[in-house]
Amino acid sequence: MSLPYPLGPEFEYVEEGVRILWLLPITAGEADMTTRAGIDVFEELMETQGVNFLDPRRPSVA
Repeated sequence: MSLPYPLGPEFEYVEEGVRILWLLPITAGEADMTTRAGIDVFEELMETQGVNFLDPRRPSVA
């Protein structure tokens, strides 16, 4: 579960008391990397590599 960073902060809170989070499918390697390095490292890699979050066949960033 993560904040919807690519969609901007205005998407996170659609109205007072309503917060949007998203579930992003990740690979086993990405899960392992996140455990070892932290979610911030994973999210930074996703952003810098320009991952298409909507592509179910996207390559792993791990």
